[in-house]
Parts: sequence; C-alpha cells; structure tokens
Amino acid sequence: MVMEPISVDKAIEVAKRKGLKPGRVKNTQGIQFTKGKNDRLEVIDWDEFKTTLTKRKLQVYESGGWMKIMKK
Repeated sequence: MVMEPISVDKAIEVAKRKGLKPGRVKNTQGIQFTKGKNDRLEVIDWDEFKTTLTKRKLQVYESGGWMKIMKK
C-alpha cells in the first residue's frame, strides 16, 4: 500500500465527509484527525490545523481511504 501526498484542502474534504475533525494531542504539538471522542485530544479549528502542518513541515498522505500525517 503506497501512501500518496494529498493537499490540505483535499484532506479536509475527506475528513469532513468521514465525520472527522482536526485534533491536537493535549500538552503537545502533535496533530491528528479525530471524531472528537478521545480524552487525550482537543479539537482545534481547521486554520490552526493548517498552520501546524506548515510550521512543523508535515504533509497529509492517503492510501485506500486512510489518511496519515507525516513529515514531508
């Protein structure tokens, strides 16, 4: 399974369709997608998500409907 980079806008579109929200791991700078039901994550807005991706030089990758955030 090959992970292909996708644009942030495409990732947001896919996330919204799947009912996912942007999240930050509490007390860290780690980000991931969440359904908002995990006590270890706080839901953030999409602008903060985009800013964090850029600042930390991260990219969203997709394969077979799965998305993962990794270093570029």
